[in-house]
Amino acid sequence: MELFSCSLLISCALVSLFYVWKFLNWVWFTPKSLENHLRSQGFAGNPYRLMTGDLKDSAAIIKNAENQSMEFTNDIVSRVYPIFYAAFKNHGKKSFVWFGPRPALILSEPESVRDVLMKNYAFVKMPTSPLNKMLGRGLVMLEHDEWTKHRKLINPAFHVQKLKNMVGSFHMSCSIMLRKWDEIPRIDGSIELDVWPYLQAMTADVVSRAAFGISNDNGEKIARLQKQQAACILQANRSLYLPGWRYMPTKANRRLKQLTEEIESIFCSIISKRMEEEANKSEEDGNKEDADLLGILLESNAKEMKEHGAKSGLNMKDVMEECKNFFFAGQDTSAALLSWTMILLSKNQDWQTRARDEVLQAFGTRKPDYQELNHLKILGMILHEVLRLYPPIVMLARHTDKADASGKVTIPAGVQLMLPVLLLHHDVETWGPDAKEFNPERFAQGVSGATKGQLTYLPFGWGPRGCIAQNFAMLQTKMTMATILQNYSFRLSPSYLHAPLTVVSLQPQHGAHLILTKI
Repeated sequence: MELFSCSLLISCALVSLFYVWKFLNWVWFTPKSLENHLRSQGFAGNPYRLMTGDLKDSAAIIKNAENQSMEFTNDIVSRVYPIFYAAFKNHGKKSFVWFGPRPALILSEPESVRDVLMKNYAFVKMPTSPLNKMLGRGLVMLEHDEWTKHRKLINPAFHVQKLKNMVGSFHMSCSIMLRKWDEIPRIDGSIELDVWPYLQAMTADVVSRAAFGISNDNGEKIARLQKQQAACILQANRSLYLPGWRYMPTKANRRLKQLTEEIESIFCSIISKRMEEEANKSEEDGNKEDADLLGILLESNAKEMKEHGAKSGLNMKDVMEECKNFFFAGQDTSAALLSWTMILLSKNQDWQTRARDEVLQAFGTRKPDYQELNHLKILGMILHEVLRLYPPIVMLARHTDKADASGKVTIPAGVQLMLPVLLLHHDVETWGPDAKEFNPERFAQGVSGATKGQLTYLPFGWGPRGCIAQNFAMLQTKMTMATILQNYSFRLSPSYLHAPLTVVSLQPQHGAHLILTKI
């Protein structure tokens, strides 16, 4: 018995030592080793601080930035990601920051960025935290074989012919928004309005109709719940994440769980109902050109499983995660792009006039079709310039589990890679001395002409993992802006506060207060 007890104690001690070593390796030895490796390659950053790294500094800097608006300028880097701006200011372009015990290397050389985005098998998306997965573990977050399978099945929903048939839905949603504007009492023919919530509601309606064929009431409810969910996750991500903490019955965790369950319940109901409808459709009905994105996905999925077996397709959970992802991304990024477009055209009346003249000359006051929207060159130039100055996603993150080389840099396993989209878009060496100015003329010869072949413009990502819904977002935005320009002129309100803020996408923190005049 004594021998058994002694053996048990020794085993417990060895197990304890093993976990103590793993913990020490996580919080100290590995971070210090990675720091030494990065410094040996000429990168600079703050010395590693146990457990927290730069998180405390980052939280304080972000809070300070959010508590202040700024003068109207497109030089927004210091406010949008202040921790990276501080790293560049203090340590130069070859710098890194600490997210807890893991260093994040900032790669701002176009050659390195291109290499990382092309090697999607080596440099993968950051491991998704359990909190971030609540937004939807769909195509955006998947890797390797899972990503390949999902991409193949979702691709048919974004073919050009399918997008052409969504133009009517886009116009209907925008018309509903404009009717609401028309009903607001006017003073001297004008109204003062925060267009941001209207644009959010309108893009939620677009996604509801074009993607899921559901009512606007359901769409607005999903959008509202997802916005609250994203705010909760963003707040939680600003502190050190401890494994298992999400299970603690804190007020924030209970609220996040409630929001997630409510969102998933709505989507489960939508998908179940649609699957029943799909099962009862005739073969002739299955070929309808005006099918929405969910219908096309379910049809594509059913065909794949019929030809290659159930394992080759998506299950109910997979479909729901894709729906959550697309609804959030489709509504959020499009609303942000539209708001910044209206804000910048309010500041640059000459370009607003040029865009309106182009629209009226192309199709007057009637509803445009797909081809006419695609031929709006001036509006296209404007949208590219807005995306350059105010990209929806200001930073792309990757990591690697194995040491790999990117450009002239050898990246050790365990290092986060931050690809600063906003810095690339505002780089004076690439875009010239007016890089921070609104000048759509730079896109007169298209994106390749503006970038001179360099990878310095990536508002929708780039490479194999580029945004699958890019054409959907651009077509929706063109339709909305063309319709607004047909009906209203607009300028900045004196109550507008310039305060770009990242809440997943880059948004106007205090809204987009404009003065609109009916044409």
